[in-house]
Amino acid sequence: MADKKLKVGDTVEWDSAGGHSRGTVTAKVTKTAKVKGHVAKATPDDPQYKVRSESGGEAIHKPGALKKTK
Repeated sequence: MADKKLKVGDTVEWDSAGGHSRGTVTAKVTKTAKVKGHVAKATPDDPQYKVRSESGGEAIHKPGALKKTK
């Protein structure tokens, strides 16, 4: 998915280790960041997105892993 189509507050879904998840974009990440032991090596040219799942968990995903929902 193209970067310009995702923004903070968007509802997205993605496949995760525990199955299929749904949540909200909480931040655009443009530098190295760490969530739950995972290090996301994002850059301004290759951003990633911090998301909060409906169950309250947080993760950082590449834009191609996220699908914007209505």
